[in-house]
Amino acid sequence: MSSREKKTNPQPVNFWKAFMGSGMVTFLNALRVFVVNKLLAVFLPPSAFACVGQFMNFMTMGQATSSLALQNGWVSLSAQNKNDLEQLKGVWRGGFRLTTFASIFTFAVALVLCFTVPLESFFPGIHPRLVQAAIIFALPGVFATNIITITASVMNGLGHYRRWALINMVSSLWQMLWVAFFLYSGRLSVLSIVATQSVVAGIFAAQIASRAGFSLREIRKSALDIRAPWLSYALMGIVPMLLSPVVLTFMRQTVGDNLGWDAAGIWQGIWKISDFLTAFFSAILGVIILPRVSAKMTKSEFWGMFRPIFLKTMLLALVAVLILYFGRSLLVAVMLSSSYAGAADYLPVQLLGDFFRVGGWALGLVLIVRRETKKFLTLEICSELVLALSTYAFVKLYEFNGPMMAYALENFLTLVASFVLVCRLKWGEK
Repeated sequence: MSSREKKTNPQPVNFWKAFMGSGMVTFLNALRVFVVNKLLAVFLPPSAFACVGQFMNFMTMGQATSSLALQNGWVSLSAQNKNDLEQLKGVWRGGFRLTTFASIFTFAVALVLCFTVPLESFFPGIHPRLVQAAIIFALPGVFATNIITITASVMNGLGHYRRWALINMVSSLWQMLWVAFFLYSGRLSVLSIVATQSVVAGIFAAQIASRAGFSLREIRKSALDIRAPWLSYALMGIVPMLLSPVVLTFMRQTVGDNLGWDAAGIWQGIWKISDFLTAFFSAILGVIILPRVSAKMTKSEFWGMFRPIFLKTMLLALVAVLILYFGRSLLVAVMLSSSYAGAADYLPVQLLGDFFRVGGWALGLVLIVRRETKKFLTLEICSELVLALSTYAFVKLYEFNGPMMAYALENFLTLVASFVLVCRLKWGEK
């Protein structure tokens, strides 16, 4: 074997070391989701909890459009160019300028819609003035969330895992303290609290990243402005990040219109428990897979690296799902409140969907890193359509079991389709 071939061979992955290292950080992120979710569930009745879910979906859409949802691009392109500093700064400059233009457009649209859309239709029981104030507060909140996401992604791509961990851990702690303080003090409306929780954490993240050379001052020094590689990542990021909140809003609206908004709030609680598990695995897999799937791998090298990661991930997902299944009554009581006790009866099918979702996400990351834009987008759009249409049909047929059944079906089909697509990928030089 030649020396050049040795250089292109992927480095072996110590799965358990990577899993435990990133797992501690991800656990704290999951703890943030749990604490915020628990506080909201304790302070709010199910109908108001559903409205908060609606607002979070709108914030997610705002974050997607303002950042072009380039998180995976920041990781992958930073990893691919970290040995060429000038090229790296040019890539960063291109990504930063695209994000800036998108943010200006998004914020302008948000301000217009804030005063033209009938907000009472989406947030029943909440005064439109409070919603308008929350939307305005959300603009700096979305910007701060983008800073946290981008800086953490760059640190991951560069291999600065301590800085990556510090950004994530401190951001999580700040957001938990922010929500807890303002909920207990009552100085802001609930929607405004949710909108502004990332502001202080975003300032801290920018300071940490700047010490590793990722700062606006350093980016401006580059004579290059490389934007071409960002297009695929932008499409693969922004489409699902926009489509998913739209589908979740449709699902919540379907449950609310057919079964009542208390039922929609209980479904929201089930979805949040589901998010707690899948967010944990997706964050860890992003750290393990994204920087390591090289475009120069051969097919055998890829499967030699990826197969053990995938099998161990599915095994851990199975163990986690079984633990949550047998402890589901306690889980609902701990994560939500007594008002949501009925959610435990509907969790098994949702957990089955979570198991399939973990596998689908691991395979989907491969398509993202390989910039298989058409395949990934076709898969995402079809899966979201299946989720929306099957939810509508299953709610009519099976009432409250419907959304969970639709979720399990969608993720099973996505897992199978993702596996087929990854098996058919062409490897070697692209």
